[in-house]
Amino acid sequence: MNNPRTAWIVYIVLRLLFFAVPFAVLYAIGLQPWLAALFAALIGVALSVIFLARSRSTASESIYEWRNRDRTADDIVEDEAVDSRDTSNGAGRPGGSAASDAPSASDGPGTPDAFGPGNTPDPLR
Repeated sequence: MNNPRTAWIVYIVLRLLFFAVPFAVLYAIGLQPWLAALFAALIGVALSVIFLARSRSTASESIYEWRNRDRTADDIVEDEAVDSRDTSNGAGRPGGSAASDAPSASDGPGTPDAFGPGNTPDPLR
């Protein structure tokens, strides 16, 4: 399936059928409606994972292409620069890392990092 629209239609119709058919069968044999719906949902998920991998892949690729259709080479370079800067800071926060923000065992009332008179925490941190 090279056409993303066809992949979407096939995926949606089969997902609905994978739920509706088991639901109808379970309801017809006398299960409570909520119980039939629960079992039908579980059966539908299992069948879609097994049989719809290719349609799901094509559909997700079409989402990715649609989402990135207006990106220029400059946008891609800027995004990569921001991502690399965030990962180089440790915790992904600008100006800090996970190790420097975590309290250590030596932090106590006598250390300069401890909260006390004149040493209040930064609310934006």
